[in-house]
Amino acid sequence: MNALHQSNLAKLRLIGRGKVRDLYEIDSEHLLMVASDRLSAFDVVLPQPIPGKGEVLTRVSRFWFARTAQLVPNHLADIPVSAVVEDPEELAQLGDRAMVVRRLTPLPVEAIVRGYLIGSGWKDYLHGGAVCGIALPPGLRQADRLPEPIYTPSTKAEIGGHDENVDFAHTERLLGPALAAQVRDVSIAIYRDCAEYALAHGIIIADTKLEFGLDSEGRLHLIDEVLTPDSSRFWPADQYRPGTSPPSFDKQFVRDYLETLDWDKTPPGPMLPQEIIDRTAAKYREAEERLTHR
Repeated sequence: MNALHQSNLAKLRLIGRGKVRDLYEIDSEHLLMVASDRLSAFDVVLPQPIPGKGEVLTRVSRFWFARTAQLVPNHLADIPVSAVVEDPEELAQLGDRAMVVRRLTPLPVEAIVRGYLIGSGWKDYLHGGAVCGIALPPGLRQADRLPEPIYTPSTKAEIGGHDENVDFAHTERLLGPALAAQVRDVSIAIYRDCAEYALAHGIIIADTKLEFGLDSEGRLHLIDEVLTPDSSRFWPADQYRPGTSPPSFDKQFVRDYLETLDWDKTPPGPMLPQEIIDRTAAKYREAEERLTHR
């Protein structure tokens, strides 16, 4: 399977490269979003791509955008990629990695919902019995399911920076109370619905990160990606055991490998063994197959 570390399109203006996505300007109202095969871990873009990863992210996002459309509008435009990229070689380069989206104003908040106690949430809980200012019951174990999903937002860092967990009051100051509450409530509703669906297909969505933007009339839209193996922790339900960090379908597999290295989590990222690349690509594909029956 071919890997795409970064896209290069001759006739569209590149306006930004994120950790994973390349953004091109189509016109004043539309963008072309390309999910490359780049992988970021601990907010560092690693030097090697994961073959096919961007195509998985795009197809899975499209699947969830369709499912969540009744909860909140999203940024997908009803325009095929072939209408804006006409060169056959460039279309072949993109594969299923691209989608035409509406140009919206992104909100400066990562909307994170946690259904299980893992990652930075687990570390926060160990230190003070709370996550992002939300007190949790005593005696919880690593990877325990929480009594109810919790909304634990973070700031949005630039490339090379680190997102920081914040409390809800911080988002109220950034967005205003009404919009902050809308983002929280929609995020939890999306997580509840999609986590229930995923569990019926053998996948636990332990937590997820969502992003939102506003249109010119101030209406909230779901943007970027949604419930992908990059933005979420996916665990195989049949291997879930609270008290330990479960195996995963997502880039947690790479994170776990990187934790074994003598690396300070700053750029440049270390090279990955081919076995880790191959197994990670397989994990992404399996997650897509389970969720979408592709």
